[in-house]
Amino acid sequence: MFDRFTSDSDGATDDDYESARKRMVQTVASRVADDRVLEALASVPRHAFVPPDRRNSAYADRPLPIGDGQTISAPHMVAIIADKLDVAPGDDVLEIGTGCGYHAAVTAEMVGSEHVYSVEYSDELAAEARDQLTRAGYDEVSIRIGDGRDGWSEYAPYDAAYFTCATPEFPDPVVDQLRPGGRLLAPIGSGFQTLVEATKREDGTLEREEHGGVRFVEMRG
Repeated sequence: MFDRFTSDSDGATDDDYESARKRMVQTVASRVADDRVLEALASVPRHAFVPPDRRNSAYADRPLPIGDGQTISAPHMVAIIADKLDVAPGDDVLEIGTGCGYHAAVTAEMVGSEHVYSVEYSDELAAEARDQLTRAGYDEVSIRIGDGRDGWSEYAPYDAAYFTCATPEFPDPVVDQLRPGGRLLAPIGSGFQTLVEATKREDGTLEREEHGGVRFVEMRG
C-alpha cells in the first residue's frame, strides 16, 4: 500500500494519520450498514490523495479542494455511496469523475483494483490520480480522460456505476452500459441536488429511490 514515511510537512507521522483515520471511520460508521465499507475506509490513506497543504485536514468529515476547481468528497458521502452500491468482489464498476483517485481506491478495496474503470474530464487531475493510485498500491485501476456522459463502452457491461459529480440526469450511454440488475448512484440536479439510486430493469428502464439532498461539484463537459 502507500509508502510509509516518518513525518509530513506539517509534522504528522504515519501513526498520527492512522489514528486520525480510525477516528474518521468511527465518525461515519453509523451511516452505513456494510462493515466492508468501513474496512475499505480504514485501509485507504486519504491523506495520500489530498494536496500536501491540506493533509492536516485529510480525515475531517468534509470535502476538500484538490485543484482545478474540484473537491474530494466528504468521507461520509464516500461511505454512503459505497454502501448503497452494494458491490461484491469481482464486480465491474464504472466511476464518473476520478478527481484525486480517493473514491476509486475505496471502490477498489471493495471489488479489486482491476475491476474499477474511472472517467475524468481533466487531463491534470487524471495524471495526478494515476500517480497517487499507483503509489498507494491501486495501480490496476483504469482511468480514461473524457466526457463522463459518454461512460466507457470498452469495458461494458458494468455491475454498478456511480458519479462523484452532479448531473442533470443519468446519461443514456452510462445507463446503456450497465447490465440489467445493475445499480446506479448519482447526485441528480443542478441547483438543488438529490442523491438518487437506480436499478436497471430488464427492459432498460430504471427503478429509482431518492436519498435526500446533497451538494456536489457539477459535471463538466
